Amino acid sequence: MNDVTLRPFRPDDAPWLVECHGTLYARDEGFDDTFGQLVAQILDDFIADHDPTLERGWIAKQDGHRLGSIFCVKAGESTAKLRLFLLLPEARGRGLGKRLLHTCMGFARDAGYRDMRLWTHESHRAACALYAATGWQLEDSKPVHSFGVDLVEQSWKIQL
Repeated sequence: MNDVTLRPFRPDDAPWLVECHGTLYARDEGFDDTFGQLVAQILDDFIADHDPTLERGWIAKQDGHRLGSIFCVKAGESTAKLRLFLLLPEARGRGLGKRLLHTCMGFARDAGYRDMRLWTHESHRAACALYAATGWQLEDSKPVHSFGVDLVEQSWKIQL
């Protein structure tokens, strides 16, 4: 994955991100259309009103093809939130997720955040294993019904 580049998110990436999230989560998790709508809203808000000194998104690319994304957004004066962490199936298992996570966390640290939070689902076992291996702590876990399916929602936190 040495030939994979990480570049800043651009507004023209939004339709691709919405489509990938919607398609992959519908196929792999059984999510309904409300998930794609949530992703679209997150991206619309980011495009309309993000502070580039405190918030950033990255797109992983290889040979002109997008492979994944990760975002750092402000959640409080000293807290950043990790959002829209996605890897296409063909990009998984080769260290790219770790690279994206370290890039996002490094940006958050350099931007002056003291901690970082994220929200995910227990079913994302590879991502959860990566969070745990990187020093993130599971703060909360609870059963929910979201996006048309029963899930176990998780909240994670790390001190930067």
